[in-house]
Amino acid sequence: MGKNIISQRRGRGSPTYRVRPLKLLPRMGYSRKEGVVVDIVRHTLRRSPIAIVKNQDGTKSYMPAPEGIRVGDNISKFAMPLSAVPVGVKVFAVESIPREGPRFCLSPGSAAVLLSRDGKKIRLKMPSKEEKIFKGDCFAMVGVPAGEGRDEKPFMNAGRKSMLMRSLGRLYPRTSAVNMNAVDHPFGGSGTGKKKPPVARSAPPGAKVGAVAARRTGKKRK
Repeated sequence: MGKNIISQRRGRGSPTYRVRPLKLLPRMGYSRKEGVVVDIVRHTLRRSPIAIVKNQDGTKSYMPAPEGIRVGDNISKFAMPLSAVPVGVKVFAVESIPREGPRFCLSPGSAAVLLSRDGKKIRLKMPSKEEKIFKGDCFAMVGVPAGEGRDEKPFMNAGRKSMLMRSLGRLYPRTSAVNMNAVDHPFGGSGTGKKKPPVARSAPPGAKVGAVAARRTGKKRK
């Protein structure tokens, strides 16, 4: 009797491939009222530090910390609608929809530049050089997310890297598929020096590995 391959066991969520329970991830949200930064903390599942803001009504809000922010600063200097941001200023954590929806530019060091303002439409240049249009009442943080350069510090031993990857739900150490055994991956086993051709999207789970429903293969030529 065989066993499932690694990709199947990871998808099932067996204890070996399950993330250990961590403290809850605070939900990021902008307060439309003024508030003061009371603490700046670090979270395992976030690359940027988190600024804890105490609002005027006594509630707390959690926002990604920009570079240069300090405890005691008024958050109104950093969090504001796009309609109030001057042209040419860098912004991050931009709301896609006012008061809801995903946010753009959350990675440390990544930020968008406000290019132009046409009525209620704001044009931003994203880090990918793509230009996107947002509504003027979408909130954003002015500046650049803190934490840039975190990858410059190397891991001194494999244990620290293993703990980080496990907390993020990543498979570590990562072994090449052709170096695995046949019971762990379809590419593995003796005599398999090359990867197999792309598989169809309708392939069974045991065979759906590698380039799934690839439109093209090979090196892209100009």
